Amino acid sequence: MKVLFAAAEAHPFIKTGGLADVIGALPKALKGAGVDVRVILPKYKGIPEAYTAQLEPVAVLDVPVGWRNQYCGIERLVYDGIPVYFIDNEFYFGRDGIYGYMDDGERFAFYNRAVLECLPAIGFQPDVLHCHDWHAAVIPLLLKAHYRHDEFYSGMRTVFTIHNLLYQGVFPYSVLNELLDLDHSYFDSVEYYGNVNYMKAGIVHSNHVTTVSPTYAEEIRTPYYGYGLDGLLNHRADSLSGIVNGIDTKSYNPNTDNKIFTKYRSNLAKKAENKLGLQEELGLPVAPYIPMVAMVTRLVDSKGLDLLTRVLDEILYYDDIQFVLLGTGDEMYERWFREAAWRYPTKLSSQILFNDALSRKIYAASDIFLMPSKFEPCGISQLLALRYGSIPVVRETGGLNDTVQSYNEETGEGNGFTFKDFNAHDMMHTLRRAVSLYHKPEHWKKVTKNAFAGDYSWNVSAQQYIDIYNSIGE
Repeated sequence: MKVLFAAAEAHPFIKTGGLADVIGALPKALKGAGVDVRVILPKYKGIPEAYTAQLEPVAVLDVPVGWRNQYCGIERLVYDGIPVYFIDNEFYFGRDGIYGYMDDGERFAFYNRAVLECLPAIGFQPDVLHCHDWHAAVIPLLLKAHYRHDEFYSGMRTVFTIHNLLYQGVFPYSVLNELLDLDHSYFDSVEYYGNVNYMKAGIVHSNHVTTVSPTYAEEIRTPYYGYGLDGLLNHRADSLSGIVNGIDTKSYNPNTDNKIFTKYRSNLAKKAENKLGLQEELGLPVAPYIPMVAMVTRLVDSKGLDLLTRVLDEILYYDDIQFVLLGTGDEMYERWFREAAWRYPTKLSSQILFNDALSRKIYAASDIFLMPSKFEPCGISQLLALRYGSIPVVRETGGLNDTVQSYNEETGEGNGFTFKDFNAHDMMHTLRRAVSLYHKPEHWKKVTKNAFAGDYSWNVSAQQYIDIYNSIGE
């Protein structure tokens, strides 16, 4: 089985969110299961020199973008046993940042076409093209429209994965002909309120559609979560699967992680040493018995920050806890958490930055991990928290609903605490329930034991993808 992953970002080369983590980790799990898997990315200016210095040139070719041809260089390196190809074009990708340019429609039209054009040049004939999010969503359409007559491409199948349906890649009608070289007969399959929707192209034209959790696969078939594509997703329901993401359990391992204060396996006393280290580093009172609540998150509306800003003052005033927040995002939220830390200097540390080492210290140090998301296709932070024995308090949405089970005091089952409605006081009461059980060691030992016992690796999910690859090839 030969599979090519096409995506806009991948850890450790370039990252803005969870998509990069998936592209960085899932291919390794597939390779471990015997799949010949490779990855192809744009060569961005922001890729660290540590990796670009290792790139070897493979080929140079012209790629059609509508009526014109554009230069395309192909370079390659092998990372953790996975061949990774980079599509080089300074005009499109030699810029700061990844997205957010006025010509993103053209930049990723070029990338989609380049992925298909370069396959003969790199000598790789995949059985499956696995395309991720809107940035690679036009590949299944272009494969049908421009390449299916060519014997080299005729046996290829496509899988399209939706990581976040909110971002769809919507561009003017002119893109259809001027950039994709398609006539009006294809418009219905990409049409979105008179425009061209790249995400829709992937959903319509791929052999199978997946998304990143079973609950999210159900949610996106409703108007609230479907963002105008729920009808189409219902139409494709028989070819729609939800597969929960995993994490890189080798990298994220509290027993071997060199970035945390004290390594530990499932020893709560050793874990507690990390709390003392973080309290000292962040200037909080060094107090081992005060429960530490944490968030590592993008500071954006979808993460449920409206709920937190509504009740955090009340929680910090009345409750004997410490709260640590790490993240960047909307200026409004950044300012709010900075000011809140000024109001409660002994209870709240607001770290308005992104720092991988600090995030690991927070997972290891915290007792409770809060994720009150408005929606969460899968979520990785709760899996990392569970891996480090930080007990999640989450809203029952998307992948949070699939990975966190509310603790039952009668049976001792469950690995976290959950609430259903997007309501600030429901969140606050659930958080306070978690804090109350933190002070009951017989229960806290059970819930943390359940958290440590979970399998958060990619192994099970990788096999589910392999089953899909095999089914579409039949």
